[in-house]
Amino acid sequence: MNTDTDRERGILSPADREYLLDEREMSHEQSKRNAEARIRRRITDGIVDFGLFVHYLERTDRQQVFAQATTDEAFVDGLTAMVAFAYIGLKEHGIDFERVLVPAVRSAEEAYAVEQSSTNVTVDVHFDVETTVNTTLEGIDGRITAGELVTPRELFSLVIEGGRDVANHDRIRLRLADDGSDRNHVERLAAYLEAEVRYPTASRAVLEIDDD
Repeated sequence: MNTDTDRERGILSPADREYLLDEREMSHEQSKRNAEARIRRRITDGIVDFGLFVHYLERTDRQQVFAQATTDEAFVDGLTAMVAFAYIGLKEHGIDFERVLVPAVRSAEEAYAVEQSSTNVTVDVHFDVETTVNTTLEGIDGRITAGELVTPRELFSLVIEGGRDVANHDRIRLRLADDGSDRNHVERLAAYLEAEVRYPTASRAVLEIDDD
């Protein structure tokens, strides 16, 4: 997750990012409500703008944008977050993700076939999600308190999705995947938490949090 507030204006302005990251103080409650309303409007307008991107943005421009996916992990993280934001937003309102995913994939595949090989295709999209409850956020927090190992994904769920403040923990021990694929995730979590990270072993990481 890129927390650099000085990036150029996207859907959010630098001031919007500072507000979301609690780096901008608002002296009045009305100012906070105004900032939140402005951010909601910008998100809504930004989503609607994707219709223009799909239908009117030049192919070469689209290709240049997504060329970043081959080299820029922050860009890929942003794409993942974009889909996750849409998924959870629809889920909260009882709308199946298939309602937007299936027509999106179908129309994209049909357009791609015409564009690449001038052919018509029939597209069958299958989407299935199976969710198994493994542990609660309280359980993750309790394991950290007890000094037990948690995974980077569990810590991410606790901090980002659960909105929990882990600054009360001086040390968080993480269990990493054997292939080392978790390291980038750990580094981003450390940066977000302003923590020092060390790796006692190839499959272990420790975040040292300074709450000063």
